Amino acid sequence: MIGACSSAGTLDYTAAIAALKQADPILAATIERVGTCTLSQQQQTGDLLFALSEAILYQQLSGKAAAAIHRRFLQLYPNADFPTARDILNTPDEALRSAGISRPKITYLKDLAQTVLDGLPSLEALQTLDDETIIQTLTPIKGIGRWTVQMLLIFRLHRWDVLPVDDLGIRAAVRSLYNLPDLPNKATLERIGQPWRPYRTVASWYLWRSLEQKPQR
Repeated sequence: MIGACSSAGTLDYTAAIAALKQADPILAATIERVGTCTLSQQQQTGDLLFALSEAILYQQLSGKAAAAIHRRFLQLYPNADFPTARDILNTPDEALRSAGISRPKITYLKDLAQTVLDGLPSLEALQTLDDETIIQTLTPIKGIGRWTVQMLLIFRLHRWDVLPVDDLGIRAAVRSLYNLPDLPNKATLERIGQPWRPYRTVASWYLWRSLEQKPQR
């Protein structure tokens, strides 16, 4: 078993952090600077529609801007914690535009909602599948690419070995930490991240957090 839960139900990253420190001295220094891993505190809740909708809204935006749009999106449905697929389909496009959602993302949200009504697998069903099968199951949905599914794997399905090589933050962090002349391509990221297996999700979290650290003198 790769990961474990504490008595409080939160994930225990002790073994992962110890393995990452031993495997990669550069990442080890980053872990020391960032401190305690709080990834389990950032896990999503809700069903598959909730998780994928949030991921769509976060595509190609800063976290702050995306969070504001996601909040305004939820405010369109004051009588529920989250809209149903039918609610989203019945929402006029202009109402969604008023929340700051781009027209392409409106199309993605409504296509996702229709797919849910047509019979999208549940989170419970997806949990029985391996990461790559989940990616292949969900990426045929319009607007759902590999990165979007990887965010689901990390923040909702609690998978331990996900390295989102298309993520700009991950690429920027690796460029900075490993003193690369340019942003790394996928092959370079996979090579650098190979020693992080089977804890690449935890490594990714530390890479994201490293971008928030003040530059070292």
